[in-house]
Amino acid sequence: MSHDVGPGAAGVDPEQLWLRPVAPRRGRRPTFSREAIVVAAVALADAEGLEAVTMRRVAAEVGAGVMSLYSYAPDKETLLELMVDHVSGELTVTDPPSGDWRADLKAVAHLQRAHMLRHPWLPAALSARRVPGPNTLAFLEHALAVLRPTGLDGAAKLEVFAQLTAFVAGHVAHEIAQAALSRVPDRAAAEARYLAAVAADGRHPELAEALSAPRRPLTPEATFTRFLGRLVDGLATD
Repeated sequence: MSHDVGPGAAGVDPEQLWLRPVAPRRGRRPTFSREAIVVAAVALADAEGLEAVTMRRVAAEVGAGVMSLYSYAPDKETLLELMVDHVSGELTVTDPPSGDWRADLKAVAHLQRAHMLRHPWLPAALSARRVPGPNTLAFLEHALAVLRPTGLDGAAKLEVFAQLTAFVAGHVAHEIAQAALSRVPDRAAAEARYLAAVAADGRHPELAEALSAPRRPLTPEATFTRFLGRLVDGLATD
């Protein structure tokens, strides 16, 4: 059975992963650590995508035999859990919530977007069910504090955070895909011609009316801010 299992394929025991320290190996002290393994895996994912992260590639990066990695990360799913939590350590918030929960929640989302753009593999890694590690829990704690003024119960606050994270991950994945397409010569012009032809064919009056409306700023930041505003401003608090 391969140890390079895809995310979400089997499930990771959170107690084993987060509450029990890595058992020291017998024999000669290794020249690498779990931290070094995770750092190497993150660097590979940042440079080449999740597909490049295999136990064999990571072992080569840290100068170890592949079998020696399994006491630190027994499979790729566990390694992904460690990677997600490792980079979540970048989501540090020092200021307490302001009390304006909608503004604070939007700030949380902007932090998440910048974070995912730095690590473009994150949206895919987050699509599977994951048990939060210590760094992820610290950011979740801040988000729950942001939502305290809403009066929502605990379950609802967790749902709002999950909804927000899913929105950011989906938007960033789309943003990355669109950026790749924009680098294809004449792609944008071809799409514009296609939509103009469809709007003029008489069979899509609603689309024609929508396309004739004044254009809004289409920069990635402006588009994200606009979509986020609709999401957060529309959240109910009862």
